[in-house]
Parts: sequence; C-alpha cells; structure tokens
Amino acid sequence: MATLATLGTTSLLRFQKADPLKASPSPHLLGSLSSQLSGIKLSCNLPDVAPLKPISSPFTPLQPVARRVCPFTGKKANKANKVSFSNHKTKKLQFVNLQYKKVWWEAGKRYVKLRLSTKALKTIEKNGLDAVAKKAGIDLRKE
Repeated sequence: MATLATLGTTSLLRFQKADPLKASPSPHLLGSLSSQLSGIKLSCNLPDVAPLKPISSPFTPLQPVARRVCPFTGKKANKANKVSFSNHKTKKLQFVNLQYKKVWWEAGKRYVKLRLSTKALKTIEKNGLDAVAKKAGIDLRKE
C-alpha cells in the first residue's frame, strides 16, 4: 500500500508490503496517487505474492577465467607509460596479442583450438606443436 505524507513543501511517498496471507487482492491496494507539486499520477497494483524462498544450490566451484597470458610463451601484459604531447605520463597496460587458433596436431590426428600469442604461433610453425607444448609443459590430450 502506498501513502503520501506532505511535510511543508516536500512530499514523501511510502510503500508498504502487501499481506501474503490474503487470498485475493484487496481493493485498497489498487489505486492511484497524485503528487501535489508536479501533478504526476502514480498507480500502484500489488498482487499477492508468495513469500520469497532463499535460492540454495549445491556449491559449485567457479570456472577459471581466461587470463591474458599465453600458455606457451608465458607472455603477459606490460606496464608502460602513455606519453602525451606535453610529456605528461600516465600508466597504461600493453596487452599480449592473443588469438584463438585451430592448429593441426599431427600426433593426435586432429585440430586443437588454442588461445596463443602471435609469437607462439610463429614458434609453433618453426618447431612444431609437439615440441613447443612439451617445452611449455602443456598436455594437448586434455583439450
């Protein structure tokens, strides 16, 4: 239910909860109010709502978030200064150029979707996926 209280030049609008035990909406819950200052008409329709039940679910650990780090080379963001024309320096991050790429894995006879830096992609083209993954300690069978 809504009530309007006027104190001097200020108006205060208060809403109260509807009684959840009532079977049908009572007529005093349906209505409209008009503000004396601005002439705005407010209507309030509060249907009977069952009391809220707490949402409980079994604990599930959070999924790991993809960080901006290349798993093959270990490259990550670099802190640098952004220098303006007036030589004013502000801190900024220079992120690694990470790309999602499907790379053919010869030993597994399939494509493997990886998120790697462009530097790692050049290294894979030069040395092969198995050699680079073994050096980085990455098991390609999981992915």
